Order: sequence, then C-alpha cells, then structure tokens
Amino acid sequence: MSLPDLALSPEPAAASDSVDNILHLYATRGDDHYGEDISQREHAEQCAYHAHIDGADDALIIAALLHDIGHLLHKFGEDAADRGIDTRHERIGSGWLARILPPSVTAPIALHVSAKRYLATTNPSYIEGLSEASLQSFVLQGGIMDPDEVDAFLADPWHDAAMQLRKYDELGKVVGADMPAFASYAPMIRSLLDEKAR
Repeated sequence: MSLPDLALSPEPAAASDSVDNILHLYATRGDDHYGEDISQREHAEQCAYHAHIDGADDALIIAALLHDIGHLLHKFGEDAADRGIDTRHERIGSGWLARILPPSVTAPIALHVSAKRYLATTNPSYIEGLSEASLQSFVLQGGIMDPDEVDAFLADPWHDAAMQLRKYDELGKVVGADMPAFASYAPMIRSLLDEKAR
C-alpha cells in the first residue's frame, strides 16, 4: 500500500523546547507496541543501553534511543503493518529530528531499515533472527535488495553506523529488562541539540 500524505505531530520547537517535546512524545505514546512484546519506550531504552555498553558515541546512542520515533509520529495506529501499510517510519522520524539534531544522529536512523534489508540480502541467516513483527515489516519495506539498492546503501557514508544501529535494534526486544529511564538521556540529547545549533 502506498503512503499517503501524513498529518504529523507539530514541528519541534527550536532549541530549548525540543527535548521536552521528545520526552512528552514518549511519555504519551511510548506505551504503544507496534507488534513487539515490549513498548516503544522500553525498546528505545534497551537499544540506547546496548549502544552505550558497546562503546558507541553519544550521537549513535541517541540514534539508538530515537530510531523508531517515526512510529510515534505517524497516524496509522499500532496495527498498520497488519493492514499492509509500510509507514516509512525511518523517513518520518529522521526528517522530524533533522530539524533539531545533527546528521550523526539522523542519518543512521534514516538508514536503519535499509540496513535490515542489506543484512538480510547478504546474510540469509540474518532473517531467521528477526522477530515476527520485524519480519512482517521487512516484507512491507521491500524485502531483499536488488544489486542497485545494495550499491546505493554501501555508497552512503553512514551505512556502517546504520548497521551498528541495526544490531542494537535487534538486541533491544527483551521483555522485563531493567534499563536506565528514557529521561536519563535528556542531557545527552541537549548536548547534541547544541552541536546542531553551532
């Protein structure tokens, strides 16, 4: 199904209100699930934690935290995939965040779906490790890449970061895991907002 024009949440305000907007979005929509057994907020916290313990820099940690924010911005509901809709959450989320955060955060987010498709294309066993919801979305998102898509992905300077983000994405789906709270990342987000403003 093609993606119609979206009525998205309001644009994030410049600078000082932006972190509050993100925190509010996860406070009000973070309990949504989108097919997984954990909430969007829990998934975000787990992905950011895995990035942190892997020694990722602040930008990639925040990319891991916010990579699925597009699911909280679109208006299709939690059952979009069940209705055959690819919401293109990676484009929605990266576009929304690009107004306030640097490419070191938003570019891996924009590519994290392509990274899943690339990994599945080049390593067929990767598909076997996908969750049921991720496998369902994989099909909607285009499935196996053709050679031109592979070349385009590898030519993007952010493809390595996107593949790292993909690793954290797959690890961050454990029911009942105790993680640092979403709000604890607010200072890190603010520092990256300042980087974008410079």
